[in-house]
Amino acid sequence: MNAPHIAAIGPQSEGAALPTPPTFDSIEAERQYRKEQLAAGFRLFGRFGFAEGVAGHITVRDPENPDHFWVNPFGMSFSHIKASDLVLVDHRGAVLRGDRPVNRAAFVIHSHIHAARPDVIAAAHSHSVHGKAFSSLGIPLDPITQDACAFFEDHGVYSDYRGVVNEAEEGRRIAAALGSYKAVILQNHGLLTVGHSVAEAVWWFITMERSCQAQLLAMAAGRPKLIDRETALITREQVGTHLAGWFQAQPLWDQITASEPDLFV
Repeated sequence: MNAPHIAAIGPQSEGAALPTPPTFDSIEAERQYRKEQLAAGFRLFGRFGFAEGVAGHITVRDPENPDHFWVNPFGMSFSHIKASDLVLVDHRGAVLRGDRPVNRAAFVIHSHIHAARPDVIAAAHSHSVHGKAFSSLGIPLDPITQDACAFFEDHGVYSDYRGVVNEAEEGRRIAAALGSYKAVILQNHGLLTVGHSVAEAVWWFITMERSCQAQLLAMAAGRPKLIDRETALITREQVGTHLAGWFQAQPLWDQITASEPDLFV
């Protein structure tokens, strides 16, 4: 994996280096890590106020069986989810591990995304306030800030809202709107992000939600100045890579795992 485009300066001890995603000696260790990351991601969604009743879901692909994914139990608070609470389902909808049902919308959306995108390890969706508000405009994010440039020409807009996602065909259409991008704005619905890790997918969701908020504020105040295309593309390569997304999530991971260690249970 390429080094992150992160500016680090100043004296460093010999051998000092920025952290990178871990590697594993066994499938079991990697599975447990992914489940713990997923539980931490839900705790962060809860802390950021992304919960809206029972709506919202994050999934992570199982490292041994790529057509299986772990997801939150339907109706459980994001702020209470532990690694042991997670449910394993396959792409046909069968619950393989866990004793609680799965949100049908979660299955319909995520099964088609994971099937269409073998590179996607994790996907995140929730009904965050600013994501919902921005989605109602039916437009993509503009490159008006450095952070928004992470999504420049790297997110889609799904404009065919048909109510709560219950049918497989709508899951396929959402996956098609996502395409090869890191995110898609679901018109009249909210945001969905993906990544090569749970940390990356969750970070893209958090920073996309904030970028939606920033654009809504800027549009309310006047006419935002756009960053030119060349600069926006350069900036995307600095802040919008897979490793940059993982790295930028690490301070949040440190905070949530230190303050809520019960998520590991």
